[in-house]
Amino acid sequence: MRILIVGGTGFIGSAIHARLSVEGHECISVSRSPTGLRGVRHVAVDLAQTTDPANWKPILKGIDAVINAAGALQGQDMHGVHISGSGALYAACESEGIRRVILLSAIGANRDTPSVFSRTKREGEAALTSRDLDWVVLRPSVVIGRGAYGGSALLRGLASLPILPVMPDTALIQPVHLDDVVETIAFFTRPNAPSRIALDLPGPLQMTFSDAVALFRRWLRWRPARPLKLPLWAASSFYLVGNVAQTFGWRTPINTTAQAEMRRGATGDPEPWRRETGIAPRDVEVALASEPASVQERWFARLYSLKPLIFGVFGLFWIVTGVISLGPGWNHGMSLLQEGGLEGNFAALTVTAGALADIVIGLAILSRPLSRYGLWAALIISLAYIVIGTALVPRLWSDPLGPMLKIWPVLMLNLVAMAIREDR
Repeated sequence: MRILIVGGTGFIGSAIHARLSVEGHECISVSRSPTGLRGVRHVAVDLAQTTDPANWKPILKGIDAVINAAGALQGQDMHGVHISGSGALYAACESEGIRRVILLSAIGANRDTPSVFSRTKREGEAALTSRDLDWVVLRPSVVIGRGAYGGSALLRGLASLPILPVMPDTALIQPVHLDDVVETIAFFTRPNAPSRIALDLPGPLQMTFSDAVALFRRWLRWRPARPLKLPLWAASSFYLVGNVAQTFGWRTPINTTAQAEMRRGATGDPEPWRRETGIAPRDVEVALASEPASVQERWFARLYSLKPLIFGVFGLFWIVTGVISLGPGWNHGMSLLQEGGLEGNFAALTVTAGALADIVIGLAILSRPLSRYGLWAALIISLAYIVIGTALVPRLWSDPLGPMLKIWPVLMLNLVAMAIREDR
């Protein structure tokens, strides 16, 4: 079969792509960017913006089945990804005679919907089920696997902390292993598989969010952490910080939408799933134990929890240095340039240009879409500072405060930020 996988570069989508390709299917991935899919057939499409069915028809030529694994947990993308863009895709499938369409929704989307996320997921389901298609709606709970993105990555990051944060006002979850979700999707791609069916995909065991964090800590082979019950105001402030990060383009799993979903929980009955497919979901701890955590997972967990601090501190470092250069450090900067032989307006222009460049670099580092350019600019300008500083004021190398020597740790932090910038 030729199968189109929308959201094919995501955590679940990439696993679906790998599994179906091994089974001999020809898979075409659709996402906004081909990250991580070198050598794989890929179509770059922004689902949230592709709301005209006519735009999907060329992509659907020769396709036998469609799997929609795209999702968004924040911003305007939720309506576009879950409803308008997906709705256009389903209309095009109906028009082109593509019968089999599988949608990955979210557990509980058909129940009370206290958040925009779950409401748009439910409306996205309705956009599919209203069509004359052999549709299948699958609603996974919190998906856990060897890979990590979103909530799965967050659990690892929290597991690396020396304390176990106990979040208030959260309900139970039933984590499900990624392999069981992918196995179910593979089942429903078969020609004789049932259709016009909606199934919850929860794991077999209910647990608190803190229990899930502790599970990952055991998998990572760390001793149990001391629990710390966070007050509601502290937990709410973390979610609000996540909202701020979203305004800078960062796709954080911590935001007020996630807070609403955590209040609702992610539980369900796995029996209909087992009855319809013969697939019995595994205890996620047992499933993870079959693939022991390596040093790479331990590194990732620690770096994931540090990543917001690395980018936040590094971006603010550049902004503050620029502001200081224009304010209280102005005279010091001018005196250094005069010591190096630069005088008057040219020296003032140099200090001003350097300060403004620092501020722009810092803002770029804080912005997810511009962070790559900001980090490269920071690397280049740091090296330039070393060369220029050495040429103009070589005594700075022996200064007791080490202004030239301290550039090297800055460069190292720069390289670390460049290495961990990618989300998946």
